[in-house]
Amino acid sequence: MTDTTTAGTLTVRAVPVPSTLDDPDARLFLELVRIANAVCLHETGHDHLREEPEEVLGFWHDQTDWTQLGFAVLRQEEVLGVVKLMISTDPDATALEFDLMVDPPHRGVGAEEALLAEVEREARERHLRVIQTWTLHRPGTAGDRLVPSTGRGSIPADDAQTVFLVRSGFSLEQVERNSVFDLTGDMAPIERMLAEAVRAAGPDYRTVVWTSPTPPAYAEGFAQVLARMSTDAPQGGLVIDEQRWDVARVERRDARLRAQGLTVSVAAVVHEPTGTIAAYNELAIGEDPTAATQQYGTLVLREHRGHRLGTIVKCANLLRWREIAPRSPRVSTFNAEENRHMLDINEAIGFVPLSYAGAWKKVLDD
Repeated sequence: MTDTTTAGTLTVRAVPVPSTLDDPDARLFLELVRIANAVCLHETGHDHLREEPEEVLGFWHDQTDWTQLGFAVLRQEEVLGVVKLMISTDPDATALEFDLMVDPPHRGVGAEEALLAEVEREARERHLRVIQTWTLHRPGTAGDRLVPSTGRGSIPADDAQTVFLVRSGFSLEQVERNSVFDLTGDMAPIERMLAEAVRAAGPDYRTVVWTSPTPPAYAEGFAQVLARMSTDAPQGGLVIDEQRWDVARVERRDARLRAQGLTVSVAAVVHEPTGTIAAYNELAIGEDPTAATQQYGTLVLREHRGHRLGTIVKCANLLRWREIAPRSPRVSTFNAEENRHMLDINEAIGFVPLSYAGAWKKVLDD
């Protein structure tokens, strides 16, 4: 498309990816980050999901494995809303992911429809029939509820983003729980849980930890377990394309995390008889040492479940994290509501629900 299209009184522009945040063309990119943070705060009532522009730009600069695009809706020169698209560069990919965000004061004037039209256009031009997105919601909202195809969890049926997506032909395929853990409390219970889990797992399993970048000795095994995130994690009714990982992709990811200014701690469990990384957990924080910590991936390979490895990697990383980021007040994580086993571990550790996310899918007409 050209850089600018017009829909009524609104204008849609592609968001350039600036070389630096000081570039003359960085305004729309900075607005994209600002509006994303404003929407997260508005929908959840907390700022634990806040991202800094440097983090987002560092991610967008590496387009090797994911194509990342942005569009903004403007009324004259005022940015009303934005959409971020993430598209796998794998030639076998079938789905497109996007985040559509309209500044809360400007909802309902057509920005949502204009941005969704750009998403659908991009998907059709790339021959992708499935588009998927996520919405955020506060807990305890009164009124009717919408239940996903999994039958687990629910979100408010009357939230503006719910109404818009249902009206636009999307189906709710999964609900995720956003939970937080207080890093300022007593860690003695976590130490006891870790010791008990290590004893239960037995000598075939060994815990290892590192701070990104990935040590060469574990790079191949880490690539294999990262690939399994696309096949072993609960997917609900979503279309999750299987991802291909190798050592080179792990190295690219490490370089991207560094470019984003992120510190990432990994706790993993190695299965000694095979040398396989059987489970892992990641914690990450940006350059603000007082910000909330984000938990990235957590996975126990299917064939190694039942040995309390999830408890091991979570507890080991939380204990290590207190030394790495002592001023971070909390850890934020998302888990599918049907993933009862991982939720049980979180609840035993001390995570408490804070907000929820809905995962949505639309299959485009031919």
